[in-house]
Amino acid sequence: MTTPDQRSIPYTAKWIAASLLFIVMFVISMMLGAADTSIREVWLALTSPSATGDAISMLREIRLPREVGALAVGAALAVSGAIMQGMTRNPLADPGLLGLTSGANAALAITIALLPTVNYLGITVACFIGAAAGALLVFGIGAAKKGGFSPLRIVLAGSAVSAFLYAIAEGIGIYFKISQDVSMWTAGGVIGTSWNQLQIIVPFIIVGILITMVLSRQLTILSLSEEVAVGLGQKTSVIKALLFVVIILLTGASVALVGNMAFIGLMVPHIVRTIVGTDYRYIVPMTAIVGGTYMLMADTLGRTINMPFETPVAAIVAMMGLPFFLFIVHKGGKGF
Repeated sequence: MTTPDQRSIPYTAKWIAASLLFIVMFVISMMLGAADTSIREVWLALTSPSATGDAISMLREIRLPREVGALAVGAALAVSGAIMQGMTRNPLADPGLLGLTSGANAALAITIALLPTVNYLGITVACFIGAAAGALLVFGIGAAKKGGFSPLRIVLAGSAVSAFLYAIAEGIGIYFKISQDVSMWTAGGVIGTSWNQLQIIVPFIIVGILITMVLSRQLTILSLSEEVAVGLGQKTSVIKALLFVVIILLTGASVALVGNMAFIGLMVPHIVRTIVGTDYRYIVPMTAIVGGTYMLMADTLGRTINMPFETPVAAIVAMMGLPFFLFIVHKGGKGF
């Protein structure tokens, strides 16, 4: 339920504040890096097609697609985490913890090994299939024992399946001598993101988020109680199937673009619920913009804390995410 403190500030004001924070972070991420640029150069790169120069070209062809990719992946992983937490009523649910990213990673390695000439769309489809397989393995193991889906059992199953699938990916990389190629895909970062990749990936992410917004009311009821949802006439099996497809789209697209990235889907939905309450009509759009902002911040830190060298974004996210994960475990999911 929404607390009085959450009601005291209108949702519109919160959305405007989050949007302003996103704009500021986007501008900062465009300005900072191994080659710093000015606000004027960023403005010209974004608004003036006729503007030329080395800095303008760098911004348009290297930094802008990178930041658009960071925004898209942050939003996708955060929204998929929110969906998983709502569907399973599990405060520890996250695509990186429940086998989706490791499944997509293993499928990507298999595809590179067996179909070395496959195009980017083929790799993306393989990631979708791998994410679905990883999730099915985790939930299948979690449901195998009498007692249903307890949060602890699901997390343990996710850890075991993830370790197994990562081992498969590593083994394939070593056997087929493609370890370097696989590592470049799965290191967890947006370096090297191109407009061609974004043209394939971003539509999947946009469609997934839009479907989630359409189903947000049903997801809110489902997150409270499945019995209540059935009592209100909802077709819970259909809704769950649609949301599961959305999770696969969002997670598979993210892994195809940046590789492994855990904890974003765990942290951001918890933070957003403290701001807007438990209604997914408000959670989903706010989670998308906060997740995108968070990923922009992580990528900017990765570029700047050890210039001219880059710190892996996945490492920065993990350093912030692991204490958060332990805090949620300590509080039994009620810390936020």
